[in-house]
Amino acid sequence: MTQPRWLRNVRPYGSPAEDLLIENGRFTQRRPASTTELLATDIDGQNQLLTPPLVESHVHLDKTLWGQPWRPNSAGPTLKDYIANERRILREVETPIAQRAGALLENCIARGSLTMRCHVDIDPEFGLRHVEAMQQLRETYRDLIDLQLVVFPQTGLISRPGTAELMRKAMALGVENVGGLDPCGIDNDPIAQLDFVFKLASEFDRGVDIHLHDKGELGLWQIALIADYTEHFGRQGRVMISHAYCLGMLPWSQVKPVAERLAALGISLMSSAPADCAVPPFLALRETGVNVCLGSDGIRDAWSPMGNGDMLERAMLLAFRFDLNKDDELAAAFEAATVNGARALGSTDYGLALGGPADFLLMPVQTLGEAVVSRPARQVYRGGQLIAAGGRLLDSRL
Repeated sequence: MTQPRWLRNVRPYGSPAEDLLIENGRFTQRRPASTTELLATDIDGQNQLLTPPLVESHVHLDKTLWGQPWRPNSAGPTLKDYIANERRILREVETPIAQRAGALLENCIARGSLTMRCHVDIDPEFGLRHVEAMQQLRETYRDLIDLQLVVFPQTGLISRPGTAELMRKAMALGVENVGGLDPCGIDNDPIAQLDFVFKLASEFDRGVDIHLHDKGELGLWQIALIADYTEHFGRQGRVMISHAYCLGMLPWSQVKPVAERLAALGISLMSSAPADCAVPPFLALRETGVNVCLGSDGIRDAWSPMGNGDMLERAMLLAFRFDLNKDDELAAAFEAATVNGARALGSTDYGLALGGPADFLLMPVQTLGEAVVSRPARQVYRGGQLIAAGGRLLDSRL
């Protein structure tokens, strides 16, 4: 039990100023902003913007080189070249996953992400080492962030003997989501891969998250196939398709029927709003009812030296990519980095509603649009307690 305290003079989502009472780490009352003298237990919101925390919907912490000496990108031109290059580099890096991933995780928390989905490599070479390391890291930061994992068969599932057995073992260890990767482009057997992924998810009652880089009509065909499997196995609301570049390559008249199925089945899409390829059409998909969220993907790793783990910056990149410059459009980009991600990850205990957790951000800006454009320094609260300010985690676990 903690002493009740008022969060004073804050503007939820940019609305008129309010006070919110925090009891036992949750919001329990709200009132118009009071002009009475602040008590020692009060949090002075200073008329700042109040929002829920950011949501990192797709990241690869186990791959990161965060905090390591600079490595020039040495990958070849194809997806398989990148995979092979990464394997070589990860064999050479001596710094443990817990140290590299922990440093990046602390950075993400300090920038306001308190819900995260992390894809974790699994294959016969690595075995369960990455999964076990990430589960230990999750325990270390359990009081600061809600972190869920996806087993990710990056080097192939059907085409890499031994991987399927490891994925089953990872489910038995409690990993929340079954991953897949380009059923056509990597495994060359979409039916076999999707059969295994959805049967495993159904057996253990887990979610599904499939990387889909395959382009054009081949990619669109696979999305329709994933929709079929989602419906057949009753995974509605528990499936994510990550990247889905093909949706930005084809005429909307061809994409729209598939988008309508995604919306009806509650299949979410994740985009990192990349600069080098097609991107699913954000506004058109949103209007159709598809839940589109954002993720950083790789951050400072063998795939790219880019990324900083700031989901406000990712929202800005989405806005920049689609020339979103009206306040309602910028607010939609903010939603992609917050509530849409929470919905995609199945986070029901999220937001600023009474009864919900007092997890929130305070930012010295007027609107959600200004937050996306300026990416200001922010205060990060977990359960009503300040855990980060000015881009620094107050309680480092490293």
